[in-house]
Amino acid sequence: MLYRASHLWARIEVFLAATFAALITGLILLNVVTRSTGNAIYWVDEAAIYAMVWMCFLAASAAIHYRSTIAVTVVNEFVPVPVRYWMERGVDVVIFMFACLMVWICLRWFMPLQLMEAGWDIKAFQGNTFNFIYAEPTNTLGIKKVWVWLVMPVFTLGALLHTTANLFHPGHAAQVEAAE
Repeated sequence: MLYRASHLWARIEVFLAATFAALITGLILLNVVTRSTGNAIYWVDEAAIYAMVWMCFLAASAAIHYRSTIAVTVVNEFVPVPVRYWMERGVDVVIFMFACLMVWICLRWFMPLQLMEAGWDIKAFQGNTFNFIYAEPTNTLGIKKVWVWLVMPVFTLGALLHTTANLFHPGHAAQVEAAE
């Protein structure tokens, strides 16, 4: 069931990443057209950058599910299947520890408990913590940067879900061994 939830979430992430990729393409084309006519829209660059950030983090999380992250596999090709299996498990454990670290980092950065203690009052939260994450605006879009930065907890929860599912689901080497 955990692996199915991970698979469903990965499909959603891939869909959203593809949507952001299309948005980036549209924004860049809009930028080219408006600049060539001398009527540049100043916020398009920033929107394209933020769309790229969201696309990359969503795709990276989905890549954890599909076990298609960037890797050096030259050693894997020369070791026996049981060793390869344990190497893949080791990678899963490292990614799981990274996801747990990211949970801690997001909690320290977004401080949801302190925000709740402040009664969801942003000004009181800022006064108590000197954390301005919820008030800082983007340069040209005029939205709060927290909406852009929310990709970090989304990525973190996706990575945690995928890597936990991968820990309980046999890796590629186990599938190769079972086929032999």
